[in-house]
Amino acid sequence: MNFDRRQFVKVSLGTAAGLATGLVNAKPAHAAAAAFTVPALPYDFKALEPHIDAKTMEIHHDRHHAAYVKNLNDALAKHADLQAKPVEELLKNLKDLPEAVRMAVRNNGGGHYNHSLFWTIMGPDGGGEPKGKLASAISSAFGGFDAFKAQLSEAAVKRFGSGWGWLAVNGQGKLAITSSPNQDSPLMEGSTPILGVDVWEHAYYLKYQNKRPDYVAAWWNTVNWAEVAKRYEMALG
Repeated sequence: MNFDRRQFVKVSLGTAAGLATGLVNAKPAHAAAAAFTVPALPYDFKALEPHIDAKTMEIHHDRHHAAYVKNLNDALAKHADLQAKPVEELLKNLKDLPEAVRMAVRNNGGGHYNHSLFWTIMGPDGGGEPKGKLASAISSAFGGFDAFKAQLSEAAVKRFGSGWGWLAVNGQGKLAITSSPNQDSPLMEGSTPILGVDVWEHAYYLKYQNKRPDYVAAWWNTVNWAEVAKRYEMALG
């Protein structure tokens, strides 16, 4: 096919414009997927009712957890080396992070990790007591399940302001009850959390208002002890 000069210029300009549009609309490869994402809930929002209501679960997961993840990704947008690391590693080594992002990782990385654990240690068939090796370890460390339950409940209820109550495995492989402010995690102190109760008001206020003890008492009915036992075994290595 023969093209005169005018046709050639017209076709060339059209092709160039198309390429330019494609380049403008194209996204860099690294923007295709976020480094950290919100895990899907392993059950429906309403699955933990009547202990935790569906609306609280929806807001907690889809808004609060999502905000932590977005803020974490934003904070590390210019740090590809840190994006490639598991959030657990970032939290265990906060002191080694650049000062410019350290607090953002502490708050938002902590929020992401804590909530990811929180969703999995609850379930619609939760409650009761642990069995096997974990049950024996709890009895040995705290004098029985009822004593353990009372101690962890107290740690959670008495945590001033926002925070968490934890059952964790320390560096010596022993179980310990603790609490932390805000989105801090036992990981930051060299321990591995295996069970945690969120006592930020967004976790319970729609249903329980300022009655944190009632929320914590109800929360025990959601605990997925099989998952906690699995995390205990993993923490022991």
